[in-house]
Amino acid sequence: MFIDAAGEELIADHFDNDLQPGQKDRFKQQIEFILEIDQLKHVLRKTILMDQSRRENSAEHSWHIALTVMVLSEYARDADIDFFRVMKMLLIHDLVEIDAGDTYCHDEEGKRDQAARERLAADRIFNLLPPDQAGTFRDLWDEFEERKTSESRFANALDRVQPFLHNYFTRGRTWQENKIKREQVKVRMQPVGDGAPVLGRYVSSLIDNAVEKGYLAR
Repeated sequence: MFIDAAGEELIADHFDNDLQPGQKDRFKQQIEFILEIDQLKHVLRKTILMDQSRRENSAEHSWHIALTVMVLSEYARDADIDFFRVMKMLLIHDLVEIDAGDTYCHDEEGKRDQAARERLAADRIFNLLPPDQAGTFRDLWDEFEERKTSESRFANALDRVQPFLHNYFTRGRTWQENKIKREQVKVRMQPVGDGAPVLGRYVSSLIDNAVEKGYLAR
């Protein structure tokens, strides 16, 4: 827990008159959660920044794709999407990496227990929140993972497009470091077309171009 005795005292002193009866514990849980998720800034991904100076962290990734929703919303397969819900999914879907770490998308060994590790992390991290908010966050995370709704399919499409663009526009640096081949990338990017057909066709053309330029192995 991050809130120490002094923090407890400050909550008691300054919020007893502001919060409704019984709400002090709720406020404490919310602050604890906010402090806990700061750890996502320390989770490094394989993705290289565009200037190739360092690896991206998971908080940066979440911010980047959430903002991408605003920019690329017109390319969603379904017109009547709740884009705010898409943004919420993208902002919380990687919080489990605080405990589970980032599993590289082409790490077949790591993917064997990825789902189990991430479910345990979701249980712990979301349950730091008050029960109603914990349930909301968990429902959004489960929806993203299941990819059954229009919102979750579009969210997953953007989640795959963002690191793909980093790979392509850094001349395939991560692909080459990990000896990734064309077919692996094609399989990984297949859900893009499910949520955003225009983006799916764009990605497909970039994969072909990456092979031609030597960024990606055949």
